[in-house]
Amino acid sequence: SVVGAAEYFTGKVRIDAPFQADAPARVGGATVTFEPGARTAWHTHPLGQTLIVTAGAGRVQEWGKPAQQIRPGDIVWIPPGVKHWHGANANVAMTHIAIAESQDGAPVTWLEQVSEAQYAAE
Repeated sequence: SVVGAAEYFTGKVRIDAPFQADAPARVGGATVTFEPGARTAWHTHPLGQTLIVTAGAGRVQEWGKPAQQIRPGDIVWIPPGVKHWHGANANVAMTHIAIAESQDGAPVTWLEQVSEAQYAAE
């Protein structure tokens, strides 16, 4: 396990079983567990991202749209270049498998942290 870096996450986040396919494939990912209230910073993916929720309850929000509740069995597609965040609900942990392809060696562009007001908004 690896602890999610404070520059990219708020709260306690654990990253397990990271994988990266060998070239020429560009896909990679990991299982990510967010403790209650934990979340990513705003970020984008050059070729989009798929989230497969495996446990708990969480939220995902695209910039300019309301947050969506996510639960085990949900599969979420975030289109390329769309600014978004995802994480656990305030009182329940959440685990998902995150899958994204790299472009020019980078699967993600990290942006600013999600504020408490943004996180609390419904």
